[in-house]
Amino acid sequence: MKVTATKLDGVLILEPKVFGDERGFFMESFNQRVFDEAVGRHVEFVQDNHSRSSKGVLRGLHYQLQQPQGKLVRVTRGAVFDVAVDIRKSSPTFGQWVGVELNESNHRQLWIPAGFAHGFVVTSDSADFLYKASDYYAPAHERSILWNDPEIGIAWPDFGGEPKVSAKDAVAVRLSDANAYD
Repeated sequence: MKVTATKLDGVLILEPKVFGDERGFFMESFNQRVFDEAVGRHVEFVQDNHSRSSKGVLRGLHYQLQQPQGKLVRVTRGAVFDVAVDIRKSSPTFGQWVGVELNESNHRQLWIPAGFAHGFVVTSDSADFLYKASDYYAPAHERSILWNDPEIGIAWPDFGGEPKVSAKDAVAVRLSDANAYD
């Protein structure tokens, strides 16, 4: 597995080895030992999630203030632009973001440890998005930061229209008003 560090400490791009021929391909999408070595510690995953979204759907920027979740994300069909935002107040990269295209052809995965907000926008006609979470979903502790907060300045790709966001994400707060991690 190829591991690429990003400008945000702890956020990693993981590219599994893919073996393909005219019949199709094979890849090991997850191996606990290899993953732990890549991130430098043991991470236990307790929940797998799968979403399907249409073009222009933007989900995020989400995080859980209590029961924070580390997420290992990937796309099995379609394409998304996936984003992590550092919301650790004590971090030298607080408020900075990284974005990575994840799609069915590049097989990339993004590791987003606890302490980051996460979101993505679908850039293909539709996309199946899978993620492993290191803690359980806790709706009472979920928070949302505004996807287009000018203080963060995410350069979302042009996908031919306005993003489709949930009612919850439409009223999310700016980073300066958000409950962030210390």
